[in-house]
Amino acid sequence: TLLMVQHRLQGNESRPEITIIKHYSPLPPVYCWASQLNQVFLNILTNAIDALDDIKGENYREIQITTEMVDPETLQISIQDNGSGMSESNLHKAFDPFFTTKPVGKGTGLGLSTSYQIITQQHRGKLQCFSQPGEGTELKIQIPMS
Repeated sequence: TLLMVQHRLQGNESRPEITIIKHYSPLPPVYCWASQLNQVFLNILTNAIDALDDIKGENYREIQITTEMVDPETLQISIQDNGSGMSESNLHKAFDPFFTTKPVGKGTGLGLSTSYQIITQQHRGKLQCFSQPGEGTELKIQIPMS
């Protein structure tokens, strides 16, 4: 999935590059719907990149990806950006179908809603969003191993 967004991470005349910081823990084999999980990762990474694109100036832009076992039966993947974050009211609507904070024509509002369904229904897991205005956004995916 990171290869698919690599071109969007590069800096250009309007903004500096976005750095990916990986904190990967050793994980056991995960039985999952791989193509659907890749779609979830793509939706979350695209949103993070879009949020970082909206930052003005030469601020440092990064996305941290963390994988870990939170207990013997639960895998967690966290994707966190250091963008501008979301307000409390937007945070409560983040997984609602057709909700978007993007300008008209830039997003459909279906990415996080679809991701939520993939994680909760197909993988029996959890997808949670944490954000503070001015401090970025973190999405945590938890998938049971059994």
